[in-house]
Amino acid sequence: MTIDRDFLEDLRKRFGSAAGGEMEDPHFRAVAASVFKDGDSRKWPFADPATFLDARFIENGLRPEVLEALDVALIGVPMDLGVTNRAGARLGPRAVRAVERVGPYEHVLRVAPMGGLKVADVGDVPMRSRFGLAECHADIEACYRMIAATGVIPLSVGGDHSISGAILKGLAASQPVGMIHIDAHCDTAGPYEGSKFHHGAPFREAVLAGVLDPKRTIQIGIRGGGEYLWEFSFAAGMTVIHAEEVAEMGLKAVIAKALEVVGAGPTYLSFDVDSLDPAFAPGTGTPEVGGLQPREVLTLLRGFKGINLIGGDVVEIAPQYDNTTNTAQIAAQVLFELLCLAMFSPAVRTNVT
Repeated sequence: MTIDRDFLEDLRKRFGSAAGGEMEDPHFRAVAASVFKDGDSRKWPFADPATFLDARFIENGLRPEVLEALDVALIGVPMDLGVTNRAGARLGPRAVRAVERVGPYEHVLRVAPMGGLKVADVGDVPMRSRFGLAECHADIEACYRMIAATGVIPLSVGGDHSISGAILKGLAASQPVGMIHIDAHCDTAGPYEGSKFHHGAPFREAVLAGVLDPKRTIQIGIRGGGEYLWEFSFAAGMTVIHAEEVAEMGLKAVIAKALEVVGAGPTYLSFDVDSLDPAFAPGTGTPEVGGLQPREVLTLLRGFKGINLIGGDVVEIAPQYDNTTNTAQIAAQVLFELLCLAMFSPAVRTNVT
């Protein structure tokens, strides 16, 4: 076969001398304009101190006057005193910050969120004692109660899953919320060994505290030997879709069911990396074989476009169990997808077109 010379000459005229940041398509041109600030030069992803999604960092950013100026706050919650087995998720925020590059463009949702939203990494939730689980939960709850009053959408990186219960108690103190929960475990167990604050119980506690509406809660990817512990999910009226049912139903049906369950009301999205099969994300405290694939997770998240997202988290990243860094890479990508979903949320302050 021969090359069409006229077509090739046209391509040379159009693109032969164009810089890397110059685009013809109006949509791509707008995205490039938000990314390239100086010709075809961009900030090196491996330069300067690491932040979530390479967002600007605001030191001591967890203050009302800072948060009120943002649409989305990226927050670390480095606490793992609630784990029942392998510790280490306290290092999750640092591992996710160290991921060199995610984004800036989401090709399915066709958005570049850093150019459309006011976003910053505002640091980590301050906690009084590295030894006191209940005290840490009290500090987290108080911090997110303050955050809720500012109207910003907080996207958090844990930390073990027990942090989500405290976050919900703070964020939803004035109105119960619905939840999309992607996990291997329902995390609705009762107290163990004198503690109700462990990472297997946050959503029972949230329901009983009146901050989580179980009828507007869907749990996706559930599997493993702990099924008998999740009686509360079924008794409370939560919708539970097991990992094998995801394959049987198909992703479109799962997405449709989730949208039906949460409706138009305020919704929290909680993602545990152990929802993924440990072949993809071994760096977690309670791995469960037979989990979701990253591509399935991304499809699900993209399908939730338009939910009334008021906050979300990515939890249980324990980087020391994964020398490939794949777990942190996936967690950073999920955080980016949550940021993209915030662009379409009725709860966001900025009018994104």
